[in-house]
Amino acid sequence: MTSNHFDLVVVGGGPAGYAAALTGSSSGLSVGLVERDLLGGTCLHRGCIPAKELLETANVHRTVAHAGDFGVIASAPTLDFATTQSRKNAVISRLFAGVNKLLENKEVTVFPGTGRLQPGRTVSVERSDGGEQVLTGESVVLAAGSVPRTIPGFEIDGELVLTSNEVLELQALPSTAAIIGGGAIGCEFASMLSDLGTETTILESMSQLIPGADSDVANVLQRSFKQRGISTITGVAVKGHSPQTTGTIVHLEDGTDIDVEMVIVCVGRRPFADHLALKETSVQVDDSGFVVVDELCRTTEEHVYAVGDLIDTPQLAHVGFAEAMLAVRDMLGQNPSPIDYLKVPWAIYCHPEVAFAGMTEQQALDAGHEVVVAQHRYAGNARAMIVNETDGMVKVIADRRADGTAGQILGVHLVGALATEQLSQGYLAVNWEATVDEIAEFIQPHPTLSELFGEAALDLAGRALHS
Repeated sequence: MTSNHFDLVVVGGGPAGYAAALTGSSSGLSVGLVERDLLGGTCLHRGCIPAKELLETANVHRTVAHAGDFGVIASAPTLDFATTQSRKNAVISRLFAGVNKLLENKEVTVFPGTGRLQPGRTVSVERSDGGEQVLTGESVVLAAGSVPRTIPGFEIDGELVLTSNEVLELQALPSTAAIIGGGAIGCEFASMLSDLGTETTILESMSQLIPGADSDVANVLQRSFKQRGISTITGVAVKGHSPQTTGTIVHLEDGTDIDVEMVIVCVGRRPFADHLALKETSVQVDDSGFVVVDELCRTTEEHVYAVGDLIDTPQLAHVGFAEAMLAVRDMLGQNPSPIDYLKVPWAIYCHPEVAFAGMTEQQALDAGHEVVVAQHRYAGNARAMIVNETDGMVKVIADRRADGTAGQILGVHLVGALATEQLSQGYLAVNWEATVDEIAEFIQPHPTLSELFGEAALDLAGRALHS
């Protein structure tokens, strides 16, 4: 057994973990990083990147299928899913190599193995060869990530019942599928599968798809899904399934049965603190399994931080990046500002895409705001017509001033083609607490989809051109 001491020890090499390691090293700290699986974590290997790669395959397939609308005559596209998976794996491999090189260049010492937190900012590492290594740090960052949640009555077998992990490794697509959960992951998989030929049904327990989104955005998405043949059933609970020779029958609590080839469980992810041995420390964990932290990601044990999917904040890679940088800045005594989680950007890559930052209209009303709202639809936008993507809208929510005019922008919500690429100026407006009058002064390039946000701001300022 050997021992190593560092300024910072990070447990977990996913986005939050490697961001903490890189930030610490760039700030002059000696850093040791423990990773039990693959650097890059869920996001790179079993989440964001492979899912978006498959969604891009779906986008290409959809584009070719509609090429005739542009006068480009092509035969109906067929899918070689083995090539799709090969390309996905090549993209992952390149990014994986990049993460490894970044950590190497920053002189971060990587310890392959399972890390367990011990008192006194000590991390014991069980190596894959059976040996053990002990690391100590002036500070420790826990970034062990998450795993898919499961539900009773749907045991994961990798064949009839899958989580996102298994879907991303499929070698062939099912003819029919039921997706339990209509959040971001469920909607992305439904969109991808539908575009590639799978008859898909979404089963969501809440009253709308993507429960965190503004209801108007969710309604546009659900309508678009219906037009594409994706069945969505909201406000429904499942109570198990009965395997058949060629698939299974999903039973709903209202007595409805749905016969499908495959069930995909997309009910969120749970923090993966299982192997951290936190009971041996003073680090507190709540009833849902999340590590308890304050607004600067500090746990209840001095100089021990937790970031990313381990804590009860939006489970987004970019939020993990921000939390990692926040934690390192705090340990360096730089007095960072806490993250305002209500204003973080959300990006969902189904078709049409969904993106938002800030309050929904209902959240603003619940918070006591009087609001002014503007909506502008893709249908009247020149670029949307050019690219043949006219299904979508931009919604801007602003605080109503005492004189009745629109003031500070509280939320920006988009649904439509390339919504995720358009969110940035809305995100900045929300976080800089910009007013409608300030944003209305900016010139939007023409013809672009971003004009929709500009038109909404002009509308709220009483100067709309195209409405």
